[in-house]
This record gives sequence, structure tokens and C-alpha cells, in this order.
Amino acid sequence: MHSVGRNRAILGVLGGLGPLSSAYFYELITEHTAASRDQDHIDIILSSRATTPDRTAYILGESDDDPLPYMVEDAKLLERYGADAIVIPCNTAHYFIEEIRRSVSVPVPSIITETAEHVKRCGYKRACVLATRGTISSGSYQDEFDRLGIEWEIPDEEGQDRIMDIIYGDVKRGETPRPEKLFAVADPMFEKGCDCAILGCTELSVLKRRFKKDVRYVDSLEVLAAAAIRMFGHEITGFTPDFDVKCVK
Repeated sequence: MHSVGRNRAILGVLGGLGPLSSAYFYELITEHTAASRDQDHIDIILSSRATTPDRTAYILGESDDDPLPYMVEDAKLLERYGADAIVIPCNTAHYFIEEIRRSVSVPVPSIITETAEHVKRCGYKRACVLATRGTISSGSYQDEFDRLGIEWEIPDEEGQDRIMDIIYGDVKRGETPRPEKLFAVADPMFEKGCDCAILGCTELSVLKRRFKKDVRYVDSLEVLAAAAIRMFGHEITGFTPDFDVKCVK
């Protein structure tokens, strides 16, 4: 249990899912918290268990290695350390979020719920979802958009194969592909009438660093970072205008 200087709230980050996107999430929070000195930032404890079994493989029935016990144990450890809220910078992990929430007594906001509500606030009407097969098959984004009255599209099989190759064939192997590889999937969705594309996998968030700012691409990792900053009573800075909570497109 953290005790020295325990007059400030602590954010717990259940990371390692994967490691690079967890590190980037920490960077996003630090970069986008309005601060003039070290002590103005949020106190954070990051757990990064990279050996957590693959979430998509388990959801699709391709593996019997259940990641939930690993995530539950890490959530409990973060709470024991003193975390006042826990965030999970992984979209596919939303599949397990209710079990994780039941394992601790602190808030565990969902990256998918936060992203869907951001889309709603900004007035987007039709979102295409770019995510792992695990996230797509679980219907997590589709359910949230249905709840909010937002139309949605998902890539065809060829497009989904390309997204999975970006995630598993490139970013998770430590390589960052050219942005055109993502655009090849998103552009046809825009042509079909989608007005935003959800980067619904945090490995895609890592790729977004390589292309020019475009508010049509809603980055779930940025949304979660902004939500965490606000949750802890801090002011966000440096995001695109669509992060204004009053934004109406």
C-alpha cells in the first residue's frame, strides 16, 4: 500500500496488452496534462504484464489460455498499491471488463464506452470500426453504437485481414508500417458514407503517430488518456478540437 505523500489520487494502468501501446498511453497522459512542473502531473502506477495471454486468440476460441486471471490479479495488485481508478489501454480487453470490475472496488472505465461516447459528443453519425477480430466478433463497439444511436460499419474480410496484419504482423513485432496500409482499409469506408474511423486497437494508435492529424480518425487511446486526465481533475491540453466536450460536428 502506497503511504508516503498519500494526499493525491493515483491512477492505475493495467497494461502490457501490448507493451508498446501501454508505454505510448503513459506518454499521452504526460504530454496532454496541462502542467508547468513535475508535481502538476497525475501520480500513476503502471503494470505491464506482457506475458498475459492473447485476448483475441482466446475470444475466437483459438486458444484455451485465458487472459482473465492475469488481468484480475494485476487489477487487484494495482488496487492494493493504492490506485483510486484503473484504466486498461486495450480495446479487446473490454470483453472481460465486467469480471475485472467485480474483482476490485475502484472504478474501471472502459476504453470502448469512452470512445463511443466521444463519437456521440462530436456528432458523428456513421463510424467504421478498425479493430482486432476479437473486438469485432465480441460486438463491443457495435453494441455501444447501437445504444447511442450511431450507425456503424466493419471492414470486409480482406480489409479485416489487412488490419490484423498491421496489428500482429507489424506493430506487435516492433515495426511501424506506412500509414497507407491503414488508409487502404479506411478510405473505402469513408467512400461508403462513414464520417469517422475508430482506431479500435491501441496498436493502431501507435501507427497514428506516423500520419498527419485528421479528426476523422478517432483514436481510442487518446480518448482514454483524455478521460483519465479529466477523471483525476486535471486539464487536458494539445489534443485536436474534437476533444472539446462541447464539440458538435
